[in-house]
Amino acid sequence: MCATVPPAVAWGQNEAAPAPAGVHVALSDAVKLARTKGYDVLGASAAVRGAEADVHAAGATPNPIANGQVGVSTSCSTGSSCSGSPWGWGVGLSDNGLVEGALTRKRALKESAAERAVEAAKFGRADAERVLAAQAKIQYVQTAAAALKIDFTKDVAASLAKSVEINRVRYPRVIDEGQLARVEQEALKADQEVDRARRDFRQQQIELAFILGMQGSIPEIAVDKEVLKFRVPDALAQTNKEALFKTAYDNRPDRRQAAARQAQSDAQIAFAKRSRFPDVSLSVNYAQQGTGDYTSSLPTWTFGAQLPIPLFYQQQGEVQRAEADREAASIQLQKIDGALSADIESAYNAFLVAKAIVERFENSLLERAKKAREITSIQYNAGSGTLTDLLDANRSFVQVNSDYYAELVNYWTAVFLLEQATGKEIVP
Repeated sequence: MCATVPPAVAWGQNEAAPAPAGVHVALSDAVKLARTKGYDVLGASAAVRGAEADVHAAGATPNPIANGQVGVSTSCSTGSSCSGSPWGWGVGLSDNGLVEGALTRKRALKESAAERAVEAAKFGRADAERVLAAQAKIQYVQTAAAALKIDFTKDVAASLAKSVEINRVRYPRVIDEGQLARVEQEALKADQEVDRARRDFRQQQIELAFILGMQGSIPEIAVDKEVLKFRVPDALAQTNKEALFKTAYDNRPDRRQAAARQAQSDAQIAFAKRSRFPDVSLSVNYAQQGTGDYTSSLPTWTFGAQLPIPLFYQQQGEVQRAEADREAASIQLQKIDGALSADIESAYNAFLVAKAIVERFENSLLERAKKAREITSIQYNAGSGTLTDLLDANRSFVQVNSDYYAELVNYWTAVFLLEQATGKEIVP
């Protein structure tokens, strides 16, 4: 008889292929690595530390400024036989705007703007985690699908190899050389597909390793194939598009970052306007010139203030820049709201369509393709079917299963894009 029909890869039943040597990474571990080792997250964390440093700088108490001078008298009051010292000296101290900055609250306003920048940077880091976590999950299921594709192509290749052996026995009594060559060709093509599946799996491993922040030589990464198993997460089974929109508006960190940028711009506007008040530096000085006969002036204390006169420029540029930044932040928030709507609509539509397609595969298409191949094989062995019919049924069987894996990836990609769009985890 002809080759036995390889069953479609069943969940939890295909244990023939050993796990690739190397490191095993669970889906939860992949997400954790992406959130802690992903390059974009590391960059966003550095931005947070930089913004925190700016807060320290903005709220720092200014250092006082000390000054001093020394001088010498070249003559004395008696004209000769002078007593005392010809040397004179003076010292001074300026508060460098300490009092004025506190009274006008300039430093407090500058520090407030810096604190809003820290808040925005933290939301930026959370947003990087949001995007990378979704990317890691999507890449993980693509890697799992590539691993399953290896299992399936191996099953098909083994079945066709057995078919070649059987048909060689039947040649030349039952089949001619042309029919045997066609069977052998299909077997060779199946071997090619195994090699392609291995190549694709390795490429998916490499891309997953990059998302997870791995460096150096990339090991073989074993993944859990069960993550592809079709199911509807409870969070999606009990929700609708309107609820997803509300979740996104409440949770998206990029939206909250844009709102924090607006608050930062408001604080910068307040600081720029307050900076119109001139910076005042208070100072105290003590000076004396010579002693004894060399005394040319009595020891003197002086108190003073120094300030620029805002006659020609009153911070118009700084205020205008801060207002422009506020407008840009507002436009960015509107843009994010638009992108948020598009993200939800696109991902939810993809989810519904992929769900319907996968359900159709599992409810009928997979079984029909398998049944058609089995019946055609029986008919061919009984002499009532042609080799062309058998090969067509085999190709259809392979194509249906390949499409099934692709749609499973599309389904889970849509789920994880919904996670990314809403900013809330749907699949733990």
